[in-house]
Amino acid sequence: MKTTRSAKLFADAQQLIPGGVNSPVRAFGSVGGQPRFIKRAKGARLYDFDGNTYIDYVLSWGPMILGHAAPLVISTIKKAAANGTSYGAPTELEVILARMIHQAFPSMEKVRLVSSGTEAVMSAIRVARGFTKRDNILKFEGCYHGHSDYLLAKAGSGLATLGIPDSLGVPADFAKHTLTVPYNDIRAVQQIVKEHRNTLACIMLEPIAANMGVVPPAPEFLESLRRLTAEHDILLIFDEVISGFRVTYGGAQTLYGITPDLTVLGKIIGGGLPVGAYGGRKEIMDLIAPLGPVYQAGT
Repeated sequence: MKTTRSAKLFADAQQLIPGGVNSPVRAFGSVGGQPRFIKRAKGARLYDFDGNTYIDYVLSWGPMILGHAAPLVISTIKKAAANGTSYGAPTELEVILARMIHQAFPSMEKVRLVSSGTEAVMSAIRVARGFTKRDNILKFEGCYHGHSDYLLAKAGSGLATLGIPDSLGVPADFAKHTLTVPYNDIRAVQQIVKEHRNTLACIMLEPIAANMGVVPPAPEFLESLRRLTAEHDILLIFDEVISGFRVTYGGAQTLYGITPDLTVLGKIIGGGLPVGAYGGRKEIMDLIAPLGPVYQAGT
């Protein structure tokens, strides 16, 4: 297979971009070889600068569920772009998209649109902390929720530990508010809730753990989480950046019949463009500025 052009582009990129890539997984470090530089894509196929063709099972890590360059998506983007790309003011399309999200995810009674899944996660945790007036959060090993500081934490020995930074640049004092337990281990969750119920703002998880190989929830795991959080006034947050609109139209919460307090969605709601959303119960979402004291903003 010819890779001359990709090799040249990678060498050029390494002079200008850290590691030559704008996300570590693209560097091929865990699979060997060198990254392929993609020139275009159509349907289920990618085409690189050396003329090689690939069947794409990744689909930009999920959001290109309709395939690359789907005609309806492209024509809609062109139509919207012709009217301008950013206004810094409200638009009708925001209302239409929010209504569509609510129809697909009825638990998202109110929706705030943001620029990425990571931003949606950060904002959902902030409003959860504001609503409960508690600082700690609980996440699960192997579940990925973006690269914000308090979610770059991993578990140590025992049932669970206080968060240990998983990246340089994340202060230990900051990460200590993140508690971690093994996914599907309800006993570990029960122990953490018993010890921290008065300081625990939320439990966040991928209802289907995609980041560690698509691990489904064990029988009764999600149901047990829902009962446990409700009993202790802890918010349950579903990160459906991966599962939303994929496992079924209404995401994993519809598939399993579990209603979370807050839900996070990613760029699948924009046909692969950089956008995200978070939403949930009205009384929680109404704490967000300008209605309430929980600040979140964007252009």
